[in-house]
Amino acid sequence: MKEMRLLGISSIQAGNAYLPEFITDFNRRFGVQPTSQHDAHRRLAAQDDLARILTWQESRTLSKNLTVQFEKVVYQVQTERPTYAMRNAQVTVCKDSSGNISLLYKQKSLPYTISHAQAKQAEVVETKDLDAAVLNQRSTPAHNHPWRQYGQHFNGKPIQEALPLTSG
Repeated sequence: MKEMRLLGISSIQAGNAYLPEFITDFNRRFGVQPTSQHDAHRRLAAQDDLARILTWQESRTLSKNLTVQFEKVVYQVQTERPTYAMRNAQVTVCKDSSGNISLLYKQKSLPYTISHAQAKQAEVVETKDLDAAVLNQRSTPAHNHPWRQYGQHFNGKPIQEALPLTSG
């Protein structure tokens, strides 16, 4: 950017016109000739599965009830085998570029169901904002809460007057 500014280039068209000159100069200054001209690329083997290779992969250990957690979601493995056979087994969780999840055990895909999503964890609040956060998150007691039937008070008023009724 500095070089373009020094040359007085301020439009996209002028930048595009300058690009070939810039690339030639950049390659002249920083380009390095390879030590070998040998092409090290190789053909893809029949057993190579690019769809699986190009995924985000993490190892997990199955629990006693054959569940595994990944990105705050619990996955339950469905199997015909006895459940004790796969307890504490190492599985690989694969996530592809479109967000699809697959579970692999010994390089074979496992059927699964989503057991449940984890509940949202508490939000971290700075100390100086703690009072405001607590006041905003306070919930009112249910209409059948014991405080209401015994005439308890909140801030000097009966609960029924101090806090609005909400279902819950």
